[in-house]
Amino acid sequence: MKSGFIAIFRRSVLQIVRRPIYWAAFFILPLFCFMFLSNLMEDGLPLKVPAAMIDKDGSSLSREVTQSLAGMQLVDLTEDCNSYTEARHLMQEGKIFGFFMIPENFQQDLLAGRKPVITFYTNMTYYVPGSLLFKTFKTTALYTKAGVAMTVLESVGATANEVTPLMLPINLSARAIHNPGLNYAVYLCNSFIPCVLQLMILLVTCFSLGQEIKYGTSRKLLAMADGSILKALTAKLLPQTIIWWVIAIFMESWLFKINGYPMHGSWLWITLSELMFVLACQGFALFLFGVLPNLRMSLSVSALLGILSFSIAAFSFPVESMYGAIGIFSWIIPTRYNFLIYIDQALNGIDVYYSRIWFVAYIIFMLLPFTFIWNIKKNMAKPVYAP
Repeated sequence: MKSGFIAIFRRSVLQIVRRPIYWAAFFILPLFCFMFLSNLMEDGLPLKVPAAMIDKDGSSLSREVTQSLAGMQLVDLTEDCNSYTEARHLMQEGKIFGFFMIPENFQQDLLAGRKPVITFYTNMTYYVPGSLLFKTFKTTALYTKAGVAMTVLESVGATANEVTPLMLPINLSARAIHNPGLNYAVYLCNSFIPCVLQLMILLVTCFSLGQEIKYGTSRKLLAMADGSILKALTAKLLPQTIIWWVIAIFMESWLFKINGYPMHGSWLWITLSELMFVLACQGFALFLFGVLPNLRMSLSVSALLGILSFSIAAFSFPVESMYGAIGIFSWIIPTRYNFLIYIDQALNGIDVYYSRIWFVAYIIFMLLPFTFIWNIKKNMAKPVYAP
């Protein structure tokens, strides 16, 4: 039996080549997720969210409101309902995400100063389309109110120049820094796609080591490494690291070159971040396997943390607004620091000095396995598979 670093390296390469599950985990699943998420976010923002209109008034003013709402970019009035019940059933069936209801005698009551109530409902179970509809419905309602007020004032002799400052006493100038198009993909794809990569690294690392213990080949692996667990793990995982580095560089090119997402900083630091991110994820996976050196348990915990990372890494919900007991978990997963470096370097383009702490976090993840490496060696020396 050949021993040494090169022999273990070759053995690991052959395991990857011979087992289709590695091909799926390294290439098929990550690339599919990269392309799926990018294609899903291709338009940048959900447009033409299905909605319904209930016009109980039928007046010229209510028709103007309907036309104004139908002309909004984010709304598609696919249904014209006669009652609240009909619209509610459509929303429960998932055919629409909200509806806008104009009450009876709307124009008459409005001109008489009786303050009619415009009601709109949105399904916030689907947060993004529900929020977009809410924003559009509210804007339409406010514009309607302002338009009627201007009409009334102009009817009593006020000029447009006199009325406009009353309706809009303060002019707002909103500037979306580094993402002027409010493109959701710029934010979400650059967080979700690395999170997918993290999930696959955690699973593959724990799987490859768990298989050694499951089939009792871990003793042979240690013997080939002359009893050195550090040599055994390094040589076994190095082929995986090289493949993950290639995938990470492709991911970087896919996001910033092919999809054209903003890059205002240094390519050097972003590339270094992706390479260190791979090592940090492998280190985190080794730590989990050291705590739970069992194939089933380590895979379960890796899958759980990998999936929860999409929620607790604060991609779409800020840590400051989370419950403290939940928010603290955002700081114990590598993808959080990848996201923070992306914001600093790619979006804001600031000096790497301000991102130094996040690179240090990568190094901490790389060193984590040394806290339980003795447990990995003990279980590899005396493998006991617990199904």
